[in-house]
Amino acid sequence: MPGCGEKLAKLTSGSQYDVCMPGECIQMLTTGACITYNQNAGGCNRMLKVLLHGSCSYDCAYCSVRLDRPRLAFAPRELAATFLALYQKNLAGGLFLTSGIPYDTDDVMAELVETARILRGEGYSGYLHLKILPGARREDIREAARFADRISLNVETTGESRLRALSGIKDYTGDILKRLDWIAEAAPGRHTTQLVIGAAGETDMEIFDCVTSLYERISPSRIYYSAFQALPKTRLASRESTPAWRSRRWYQMDYLIREYGFTRTELLPLLDEGDTLPNDDPKALLARGREPVDPNTASLSDLIHVPGIGTVTAHAILQARERHAIRTPRDLGVSGSCLKRALPYLAFSGAARQVTLAGFR
Repeated sequence: MPGCGEKLAKLTSGSQYDVCMPGECIQMLTTGACITYNQNAGGCNRMLKVLLHGSCSYDCAYCSVRLDRPRLAFAPRELAATFLALYQKNLAGGLFLTSGIPYDTDDVMAELVETARILRGEGYSGYLHLKILPGARREDIREAARFADRISLNVETTGESRLRALSGIKDYTGDILKRLDWIAEAAPGRHTTQLVIGAAGETDMEIFDCVTSLYERISPSRIYYSAFQALPKTRLASRESTPAWRSRRWYQMDYLIREYGFTRTELLPLLDEGDTLPNDDPKALLARGREPVDPNTASLSDLIHVPGIGTVTAHAILQARERHAIRTPRDLGVSGSCLKRALPYLAFSGAARQVTLAGFR
């Protein structure tokens, strides 16, 4: 029988394709793999991300978990004890728990929830993220939401026909969309989902329609994007992997939708005749067709449309102009890194348009 350390190393490695945050990386510790959080992104410093079961009976065409013949798994109490030992030694700051589905979905969901129940019963009050399985019962989703800080279910792709290209078992409407509705009801503001970009051959227009629909329908706290990777021995092993830049561009698009409130009408022109998103900063692309913005008179919305200026910087500019007129970049009172991107799209009253940082460093 494999020891705990061997199982931990294997089952953390198998969990790597569930995304916890943009730009996450895997850092190998002596006990296995932990997610290292970006300190500027919030959350715990190091999060153990692990599968409860390392094998799966589902037929997802791009997934390597279903190929694993050794049926490695943790029992709920075993995993809870293993994580608490790491937590007490300051080797892990939080837990992201997911699972393959080697047998009945309801039984595996019950084990995920039981692990969370044990952890909370043992006094663990730190960060806990539970993955919801496709087709999970409503009662299990409610229980997961009761114990976890965050719950999530991967939407995976953009619709029923695209999902059929990936799996003959899952039903998009019933197993995915209905469960996402239940998740939103059970954990408002505390749930996420994930799209695998390029796995099913979907266009960027399809992704755009899916993403905007999800934000309108279930209001996830965010949507994650992972570029499809062609893994050996999977059904899609011969397909070309999706370039990483494509997921990065979707994170940028997502931010414009979720944080900045860009409308569908504003964003649609970014897609070319092939319904494809170009490999360029979408905010910069939109700004290139606009007149420069005068920070003395611009609205909050106008400022947010300027590359390099987000909501925090925009509010800082509004506060600065209440104290004095903004005649030069220095008067903005914002960091140089923001200004490098913003200057070509700003016009200062009574001064020649300045497009470099020279002269006020």
